[in-house]
Amino acid sequence: MLFRQIRVLTLFTAVAAPAVGQTVQYRAPGGGVYVSQADTGAVARAEAALAADPDNVELILALGLAQSGIRRYREAIATFSRGIELAPDNAVLYRWRGHRYLSVREFDRARDDLERGLQLDPDCYGCLYHLGIVTFVAGDFAGAAAAFQRGLPLAPNAGETAGSIDWTWMSLMRAGRAADAKAWLEGNADSLPVENAYTRRLRLYRGEIGPGEVLPPGETDDVNVATLSYGVGNWYVIRGDTARAREWFGRAVASGGWPAFGFIAAEAELGRLR
Repeated sequence: MLFRQIRVLTLFTAVAAPAVGQTVQYRAPGGGVYVSQADTGAVARAEAALAADPDNVELILALGLAQSGIRRYREAIATFSRGIELAPDNAVLYRWRGHRYLSVREFDRARDDLERGLQLDPDCYGCLYHLGIVTFVAGDFAGAAAAFQRGLPLAPNAGETAGSIDWTWMSLMRAGRAADAKAWLEGNADSLPVENAYTRRLRLYRGEIGPGEVLPPGETDDVNVATLSYGVGNWYVIRGDTARAREWFGRAVASGGWPAFGFIAAEAELGRLR
């Protein structure tokens, strides 16, 4: 019943007509419609800079990133495609276009781009990390673990390190490799100089907090809510409690944080739990 209520609320709040300057980005199978945000100036500035130097790949990349920053992912895909036409061997452009195909749930295209990026640059962390997400969402947990483990040494900062540790642990557990997952946590137990949704989920995995403590009271950031809720749901799946897992996956989807990997994974989980 709770999941039905969450789903009805999600659909009700997601189908409002886009405001001026917003565009439809993703239509969920259940009927939810998700849109971009309004530009506060970053996209306009990036467009103006590119207009003055239209073949500058760095400016094309900058525009795509600005569009991504306000969830204009489909526009960003077109921008990165423009860059790829000019620089077909630029791994970074494939990394970002693949990421944005993932955001709009075009998983096959995302995989193609990320794998192409790795062919061009085998040490592209962003390609490895996002390929891990695509593979996890597809249910290939062993393959996801391999991608995340390969990417961890290349993580550019503590936040990304925490994310790689987290997703690797989840992937190993879902692949039925509990001993490897335990060793993974123990081998990456050093305190990370960052506090984010992934370090909070890691505290759950290590038994430092309970599932009811993962989502802080008053948390309003939609991506954080989706990320934290998915982590708890996955924790329950591992323990065979599909009823509580479904409830937490429902919370992830009800968050509104539709670009979050936790939201995307929760959609896939709810489809498998039907």
